[in-house]
Amino acid sequence: MKAEQNVHHLDTALHDPENGTLREIDGKECIFFDGYWIRYYAPPDESLAAKKKLLDALTRRTFHHTEAGINTPGGKLELARQAYNEETDPARKRVNAAMLAGALFNRATDLFTTIVELEETGVKVSQNNELMQQCSSCFQEALELGKLVKHHSGHEGVDELWGEPLKVFTLPIADFYQSRYVKIAQTMRDIDKICERMNKVLTEIYAFEKITPLIDEFAETAKLESGTMKSDEINFKIWPAFVAAGEKLLAFESELAPEASAEVERHVRKGMRLLIEGKNLVGYIAGLRVPMPKSTKEYLAICDSFSEKTKMLGLKP
Repeated sequence: MKAEQNVHHLDTALHDPENGTLREIDGKECIFFDGYWIRYYAPPDESLAAKKKLLDALTRRTFHHTEAGINTPGGKLELARQAYNEETDPARKRVNAAMLAGALFNRATDLFTTIVELEETGVKVSQNNELMQQCSSCFQEALELGKLVKHHSGHEGVDELWGEPLKVFTLPIADFYQSRYVKIAQTMRDIDKICERMNKVLTEIYAFEKITPLIDEFAETAKLESGTMKSDEINFKIWPAFVAAGEKLLAFESELAPEASAEVERHVRKGMRLLIEGKNLVGYIAGLRVPMPKSTKEYLAICDSFSEKTKMLGLKP
């Protein structure tokens, strides 16, 4: 894992290569984007069948990371739309919107499956064909409604996931792969940002002075996880390392001085909650492979408040 960790570090010795630069690092081909070397995967040859395979994978990924109960079959699109239109309670209507987004998503993939099957029998389907237009329309509407869909944790919506199938449908596969590297670099940047801030505010208290190596290890494995395809055999090393690093972080025990006041004890307990929340957020982002800007901003604000309290208690140097 030590060699793997170097893949994502800024290449300062080469003074920032251009985005898209390919290079072999520690025996693995990597691509450089916005300060990070990311494991490179060659895109498949352009074909509707290849796009269909990508869409199937993105469909599974999207429903895996979003709230339960919204994987509505495409055949129930009309029922889902009727329920959404008739609902007046705002909270329930949001859920109906999520269910409708799921139905639109699945209807689009159903249509694309039909298009691929026609192509395989020798029937050419043009971009102006009604099936293609319906497919595009479903993806567009699902993208808009997807803004109301929550992450399975209850955190902010993850509409970035709903936009990826539309990109696959409208862009060449090679261009879609390039867009993913941009998002992965942004993901890694936010993982670093969260872990660096968490480490900074916690180590202002003596009780957490030994936490740094654990946070650093978790950040590195999280970045590796965010840039590794599940189908890659290296994932049998990356995923266990990521999980184990997270478990070690959660197993950390803060060290309190015997004379610590009750208020200091409460503050240290808040620090442990901050650690858990940060670990969870980084885990969500690494799994999504896209940023969660609202949740990240809120977490960083909590870190700032914690640091201010540390200063008020006279614990901050």
